[in-house]
Amino acid sequence: MFSGHPKPVPLMPGHSPLMDRFLVVRTRTEALCAPLEIEDYVVQASMEVSPPKWHLAHTTWFFEAFVLQPFATGYKVFDADFAHLFNSYYETAGAFFPRPRRGLLSRPTVAQIRRYRQHVGDAVVELLEHLPAEAETEILNRILLGIEHEIQHQELLLMDILFNFSINPLKPAYHAIHAPSSAAPVPEMRWREFPGGIVEIGHAGSGFSYDNERPRHETLLRDFRLGTRLVTNAEYLAFIEDDGYRRVDLWLSDGWNTVQSRGWQAPQYWSRCEDGGWGQFDLTGQHALRLDAPVAHLSYYEADAYARWAGKRLPGEAEWEHAAAPQPMDGNFLDSGLHLPLPAQREGLSQLYGDLWEWTQSAYLPYPGFRPLPGTLGEYNGKFMCDQMVLRGGCCATARDHMRASYRNFFRPSDRWMFSGLRLAEDA
Repeated sequence: MFSGHPKPVPLMPGHSPLMDRFLVVRTRTEALCAPLEIEDYVVQASMEVSPPKWHLAHTTWFFEAFVLQPFATGYKVFDADFAHLFNSYYETAGAFFPRPRRGLLSRPTVAQIRRYRQHVGDAVVELLEHLPAEAETEILNRILLGIEHEIQHQELLLMDILFNFSINPLKPAYHAIHAPSSAAPVPEMRWREFPGGIVEIGHAGSGFSYDNERPRHETLLRDFRLGTRLVTNAEYLAFIEDDGYRRVDLWLSDGWNTVQSRGWQAPQYWSRCEDGGWGQFDLTGQHALRLDAPVAHLSYYEADAYARWAGKRLPGEAEWEHAAAPQPMDGNFLDSGLHLPLPAQREGLSQLYGDLWEWTQSAYLPYPGFRPLPGTLGEYNGKFMCDQMVLRGGCCATARDHMRASYRNFFRPSDRWMFSGLRLAEDA
């Protein structure tokens, strides 16, 4: 049975930790595709998602374009047309194929994409084994960025597979691993208070971070409280049953317009059952709503409306980071192989990391003193700092070693196909 874990990669004598990580991450991407049938690789059910085949190729193009072509002497491009097909949004790297039409490409085949991955992977290993001294630091930094970029796409891959499968009337399951049952009830929602003052947020230290996590800087917080766990399906169901989707007073103007125009009546992947109850679709297929699990696949608008209904608010991203930074990096991550958010397991402050990305009330904006990376790589994050909201904490499809307290994820407020959830906050 597929477990969600990659097959062990044999570590060769003389391998650097970076090379080992490169091989493990590339292998894990292939392992995440193992449950797919060949027909699944091309499906694109909406313009927001991409076919699995595209993810495999794009993460490969990233290494080819930003590592091998600039630095690997004698490297031969696998196919010159791939740059147009698998560039995502890098305007300064050349023209790219329109995102909404990625699912129309039956060629190149999956077999060709796999050969492409092998070609590029072998070349990166060769480059790591014979690093040119004059560009060693830049090459290593770019390979590390490419690894972290591919880990991001592993999460996107699962998000997109879920959406693609959800539109199929057969409701196929991605895997047959089910959430472990627990006889213990979900701990009662309590509140943890945090004193305000001048605090520092942003990435610190010498480890990897994206440019949008820097520079570390001071910010002023008032005293605040956070809910000790994520909001559950049962709690969100109470909002629905109190006409939450029909009460204009609970919604931001754009949120209300979105609810009306898209006909939302519940979170993404919820559906009414014949007996009047609720069902839910996830990577294990269609099943009855798990009331004790945290509510997932919420837009920012839905999270904000629920918080208003509950008489609370969403946390600011600085509040979230200040509270989370001292906490251990424990949680339900991609590494578990479940790819499902799980009920809170213990009393006290929990679920800060893993399970679901948590919406904050903070717009995605540059930190004071932010500078994007030079050149084409500067398009990675900075140009999206408009009309997006910040999420924190990672999810059940995020690799544990990819996560940091300072990590800033961002989506449009109407997006909800990602693994997004809800934690409440209030002023103290």
